[in-house]
Amino acid sequence: MQVFFGDPRRFGLPPCALTIGNFDGVHLGHQQMLARLRSDASERGMSTAVLTFEPHPREFFAHGTPPARLSTLRDKIQFLAQSGWVDELFVYRFNHGFSRMSARRFVDEVLQVELNARYLLIGDDFQFGADRCGDFSLLSATPGLETVAMPSVLVHGERASSTRVRHRLADGDLDAVRQLLGRDYQISGRVVHGRKLGRTIGFPTANVHLPHRLPALQGVFAVEADTPFGRLQGVASLGRNPTVSEGRDFKLEVHFFDFSGDLYASRISVHFLKKLRDEARYDDLAALVAQIERDATDARTYLTRLHREQA
Repeated sequence: MQVFFGDPRRFGLPPCALTIGNFDGVHLGHQQMLARLRSDASERGMSTAVLTFEPHPREFFAHGTPPARLSTLRDKIQFLAQSGWVDELFVYRFNHGFSRMSARRFVDEVLQVELNARYLLIGDDFQFGADRCGDFSLLSATPGLETVAMPSVLVHGERASSTRVRHRLADGDLDAVRQLLGRDYQISGRVVHGRKLGRTIGFPTANVHLPHRLPALQGVFAVEADTPFGRLQGVASLGRNPTVSEGRDFKLEVHFFDFSGDLYASRISVHFLKKLRDEARYDDLAALVAQIERDATDARTYLTRLHREQA
């Protein structure tokens, strides 16, 4: 998969079959759309292409209160590349100028001239352009652009959407999230230096840098992580650590079981398997340590049972 940032005309790309979206989380609805795009493109002898935006348009319009991001651009690129459905990924910067582009200009200049799109697959609720004035009727009336609207994908009666995934993550319902994504929810980031309090109380942690200020889920979790040392099991806290910190920043701290290696500066992917509890404030450090011990025991018990069931 080739990745292009901005106007790709200088590369002289051939006509493509295109879909457009934020693809935040790349849930099952996204995946079915991409699989259909691959099939439709093959019938027409075209390559498959995705147009996405950075930052997320909802972040741009939120003015300081953005929705929780499900996946980083890096993780989204990695998933799309591994899927085998996408030949070209176009990443356009979403800024004030782009947000005020008329729907007609977007079709004429971006879709047809810059991206050389000849087939377009969109969701049935797709709107675009300044004030969201563009829709299927405008696209389908555009000469030289075959446009198809794909109906929503339902998972156990629910429409698969990034909003639905966010709601389920906020509820801590990781089983429902797994059904909507087709995989475990994960957060990837680099391990950075923290206060190193954990090692003084017998629970050293890997502090994972969060690329976005607002995570989609909070609490204490049983987790597994992909690391340079292989797949590790542990217990993770994602929140503001109210017992030992007065700050407003969220922190992801993972204590790995039976591990003593050095993960500093390594990039790891933390897979959230079960929520154990909500974050809480404790009266003193001793009470916090006692709770961490219980959390670690609960996480070990769950992970042992999970792997026994999967064996």
